[in-house]
Amino acid sequence: MKDNTRRSFIKKSSSVVASAALAGGFPSIISSCAISKNSPSNRLNIAAIGTGRISVGYDMPEVWRHRDVHIVSVCDVDADRAREAQRLVDEEYTKQRGKDYKGTKVYTDYRELLLDDDIDAVVISTPDHWHTKIAVDAAMAGKDIFLQKPASLTIKEGRYLSDVIQRTGRIFQIGSQQRSANQFRYAAELVRNGRIGQLKKVYVGLPGDPSGDEEPEMPIPAGLDYDMWLGSTPEVYYTEKRVHPQQGFGRPGWLRCEQFGAGMITGWGSHHIDSAHWGMDTEYTGPIEVWGDAEFPTSGLWDVHGIFTTHAKYANGVEMTVSNELPNGVKFEGTDGWIFVTRGDYKVTASDPVADSSGTKPLEASDPEIIKTPIGADEIHLTVSENHHRNWIDSLFSRKQPIAPVEVAHKSCSACLIHHMAMKLDRRLYWDPENERFKNDAAANAMLSRPQRAEYAVKY
Repeated sequence: MKDNTRRSFIKKSSSVVASAALAGGFPSIISSCAISKNSPSNRLNIAAIGTGRISVGYDMPEVWRHRDVHIVSVCDVDADRAREAQRLVDEEYTKQRGKDYKGTKVYTDYRELLLDDDIDAVVISTPDHWHTKIAVDAAMAGKDIFLQKPASLTIKEGRYLSDVIQRTGRIFQIGSQQRSANQFRYAAELVRNGRIGQLKKVYVGLPGDPSGDEEPEMPIPAGLDYDMWLGSTPEVYYTEKRVHPQQGFGRPGWLRCEQFGAGMITGWGSHHIDSAHWGMDTEYTGPIEVWGDAEFPTSGLWDVHGIFTTHAKYANGVEMTVSNELPNGVKFEGTDGWIFVTRGDYKVTASDPVADSSGTKPLEASDPEIIKTPIGADEIHLTVSENHHRNWIDSLFSRKQPIAPVEVAHKSCSACLIHHMAMKLDRRLYWDPENERFKNDAAANAMLSRPQRAEYAVKY
């Protein structure tokens, strides 16, 4: 499979290299001090694909801090961002090694990057609509994967992604870093070990997103391959707030466009619903009924959901409510009390859309004694991870599954997308989590996938 994939990539190599050269002399030649997987040191080579806000502020620093891996390549369709990522990586390794380092290779087309056999794994930090396509191509090229959440733009894409990862045997970690936060693991352990009695309800509070104004068409920046940035989604005119800031790494506007994602229901829902599933012991299934409503903007560029409340029922009888009018976090309510878990003051990036939570306790309960009890030796113990990227790196070496593997990622993303469909259809939906189809509902089943532009399509 890998050889066939490489041949399909090579067919495009000439045009890729030509366009890269026009963007500023890319790709450069990697220096001899970059160590391949064949080196006696056995240090693994990592490439960063998508070098925007979450990459430069979180993913790359969380990788380069570990000395048994090395970021050898960076890639972004925005040539300026690719150059800046190259500068940051070179600067970091210069500080680490005490001598000038200029070895980071840079690309503007990830397909050319995947041709490099010396790259062992990739960290994908692109906009949501590119997640599945790049991850699938990376797996087929023999690379292991760290993928920012959500796993997919559609449920059908996500199913295909999980199948490909499992078929190719690649190590895959989704960026659900709450699984590597002690309070979220401990809360799930307490719930699963019956500290609040029989679990009855779960409440998930998410941040909100404001709508915006109409935005004028603007000239496409010289260094941005806008057609590729749009990927599989429809052609629409360029305006800066639809994409990302041309200066700095502030929160990008695409997060509020349904063309590229579903809004906060997947943006933060992928975190909190995953944490809820962990405590509910439903990581490999999903809801059986979902219903609710939402407000959507009637004008302006940004069109993701606003105020919303949705509900879900699971086969084990537990009901879930998700809303941006609930406190940000996850509340488990049982017959003998409740537990509430949240990030507290923690943010991944400075521009995370979280209300001031100064003083918020990361873990609370109806009775403080509930969260003081240790988990006994003969009770359920969940996987311990102190650092999400380190957990993935350890899995690269051990070849054991990381804490947030692909099927878990797919199921949490699917649940988010089903909530989004319930918002759009404004009626009760009946879901079959095993077959991943709605029951007797052609309109809902039509939303399991989206039309795609052929050149960038996920060909499931």
